[in-house]
Amino acid sequence: MEKIKITSDSAADLNELFAQNNVDVFPLYVYLGDDEYLDGVSVKPEDIYAFVAEKGILPKTAARNAEDFKVFFKQYTDDGYKVVHFSISDKMSMMYKSACAAAEELGNVYVVDSKSLSSGIGLLVLSAADMAREGKTAEEIYKRSVERAEHVQASFVVNTMDYLYKGGRCSGLAAFAATKLKIKPSLLVVDGEITVYNKYFSKTGRRALNKYMEDILKQFDNPDTTRIFITHTQIDDEVVEMVRSYIKENTKFDTILETVAGSTITSHCGPGTLGILYINDGNHK
Repeated sequence: MEKIKITSDSAADLNELFAQNNVDVFPLYVYLGDDEYLDGVSVKPEDIYAFVAEKGILPKTAARNAEDFKVFFKQYTDDGYKVVHFSISDKMSMMYKSACAAAEELGNVYVVDSKSLSSGIGLLVLSAADMAREGKTAEEIYKRSVERAEHVQASFVVNTMDYLYKGGRCSGLAAFAATKLKIKPSLLVVDGEITVYNKYFSKTGRRALNKYMEDILKQFDNPDTTRIFITHTQIDDEVVEMVRSYIKENTKFDTILETVAGSTITSHCGPGTLGILYINDGNHK
């Protein structure tokens, strides 16, 4: 039987689920001003909130280079492993291209463009870990993962427009109007890029979340019911429990997982962001 190692970049936001599934993590760079950090290692979302509050600007994330990836992969290939690595969308970062360059040089490394971010990547990672436990080969895991990447439903409702405005993703006038009118935009990853899915009017945000979940579950109605993620940034526990209850009452997912988003979602969307994510291919395998 092949020795297989599943790896992922840190944007998958799996938190303790990385270790529980024997998945090793390769962190992106995060820059707070001129200071360089490693995502999830030397910088946490709380550091980002503090930085934005103090400086009024967003941090920046940056890809690792091919040589960094080569060192990371080589520790496994030298030990006889075949590696299946999962990357944040190629359209969002250079991480995928750098990983591919290292893989081509080393051999025995398969790189999957998740075409997603956050626990959208994580869904593919956990699916791959399931397949590895079932005895699938690295090539089989890679091919199936590439197929499934086309069907990942990754979306979020944003609580504040401040981060989108600071990041240049909406105008000052649009941010002001959205705040005044209590508009909560929802974002959806389409073909590897973040797009605006809908705009919800809500004073408290809870009505927005309920309508968002209703819309998403209705549109993406062929889920693999193995697992669904509730992924969020700095949000009240009672709101998470409300979302969990909604999912239990309205769906048939086997497992509901909660994870806190790391630097990628935090940097772009800010606190109070929440999404439900699942693979929409109707197939447990």
